Amino acid sequence: MNKREFLKSSLLGVGVTLLSTSVFSSSIMSGKKGNNLQSGNLFEQPPLGYAFDALEPYIDARTMEIHYTKHHAAYTKNLNDQLAKLSSHPKSIVHIFEHITQYPVAVRNNGGGYYNHNLFWKIIAPGGSSEPSAELKRALESAFGSFDNFKKVFIEKAMGVFGSGWAWLIKTPSGLKITTTANQDNPLMETETERGIPILMVDVWEHAYYLKYQNRRREYLEAFWQVINWDQVQHYFQMERVA
Repeated sequence: MNKREFLKSSLLGVGVTLLSTSVFSSSIMSGKKGNNLQSGNLFEQPPLGYAFDALEPYIDARTMEIHYTKHHAAYTKNLNDQLAKLSSHPKSIVHIFEHITQYPVAVRNNGGGYYNHNLFWKIIAPGGSSEPSAELKRALESAFGSFDNFKKVFIEKAMGVFGSGWAWLIKTPSGLKITTTANQDNPLMETETERGIPILMVDVWEHAYYLKYQNRRREYLEAFWQVINWDQVQHYFQMERVA
């Protein structure tokens, strides 16, 4: 399977799978279940699933409250408002990303903000394993030499994001890679040079850490490793594997 076939199959699989799993609960679409938007059916912000202070002391409660109830909620509302202006509804959020240049910039920005945070809240959810599985660790060691080197490269990539954006661990046809995106873009968008399936991600917009860490992004990134739910990372790693 070549790169084009991998991405096509993978994105289709993710579009269907994420809409039926914990990333997108059945309440993601108001009204009928499924991966097609019908007239009047809008994307919904999934419940956070844990208390705002659950990640203390690494991510403070006030930051989580504002991040979820203000920023993520606004992306969701604005996405719906923009989609309501269109003459036809997209098949899914992933379909939007695959054809992002055909949509207004506001759909790109708010669609990314909506989707990226849906993934991120699961990655930092409490209660899971505090370290990667043996399978995932082997894959990381194969790609980056060692787990410690993976962490180092990931942090440096995240530090290198100028202004606002995200750092990602993605699955590609040639293995695991680390990439970054500006603003609310993500590796599923057709505009990205490095495209692949999101496995692990970190938000480096200042609103994700400024109340606690101010301009100390590296300190926030070091703390991030203390709240990763590696069970969820493993879930993405396995679930999104192309058969």
